[in-house]
Amino acid sequence: MRTAEAGPSPAEHLPGERLRTELALAGRALAAAGLVTAFGHVSARTGDDRLLMTPPVPLGTLTAASPYAELPLDATDLPGGAPREAWIHVEIARVRPGIGAICRAQPPTATALAAAGVPIRPLHGQGAFLGPEVPVLDDAVLVRDRARGRALAERLGDSPALVMRGNGAVTVGADVGEAVALMWVLEASARMNATAAAAGTPVPLTPAEQQAWRAVAPELLARIWSHLRESS
Repeated sequence: MRTAEAGPSPAEHLPGERLRTELALAGRALAAAGLVTAFGHVSARTGDDRLLMTPPVPLGTLTAASPYAELPLDATDLPGGAPREAWIHVEIARVRPGIGAICRAQPPTATALAAAGVPIRPLHGQGAFLGPEVPVLDDAVLVRDRARGRALAERLGDSPALVMRGNGAVTVGADVGEAVALMWVLEASARMNATAAAAGTPVPLTPAEQQAWRAVAPELLARIWSHLRESS
């Protein structure tokens, strides 16, 4: 597993059946970890100008034979079978060409902290994978048009994660496994921030400590993805 923005996504080299299997595994892993219920979606880049995306069904029910949607990045309308929030994925993929996969989920603690105005900062090593502070989109309206998708992508910037106030979160990665593993890290970091804030004054890792952890992110995120697959 590689760090996002490192070049062409491994997903571009996966045959269709294998990529659909990977997306199905992602859906079941997110459901088993309590990060999605009836809603959520994952997409993977299949070329410079196209995504393959999970359908609008509970992610825990996905198989390789499920009706995945193909999304051209220059689409003016969403194709049939695509979730209506697919604009999130289209607009992120358009402005972040090095991103190989995008994960949209509802991590409960991260969502609660955004509502409370409590920032998610790196209090432990894996939390450093998310950057110095996870950005928050301060708009709880469903992202169901290109303009809102573009605003979300702009707020995400170069970050690997973003929390949507009142509406879950988005993570991005070099491949499907990395994007899903980062969603798990986001919720784990949010729980730690909530616990630390209740107990006292949270002290983030120093910039040097954060950088040391980010240097090993691909290795550790691959292990988290393996754990999530095995646990589902």
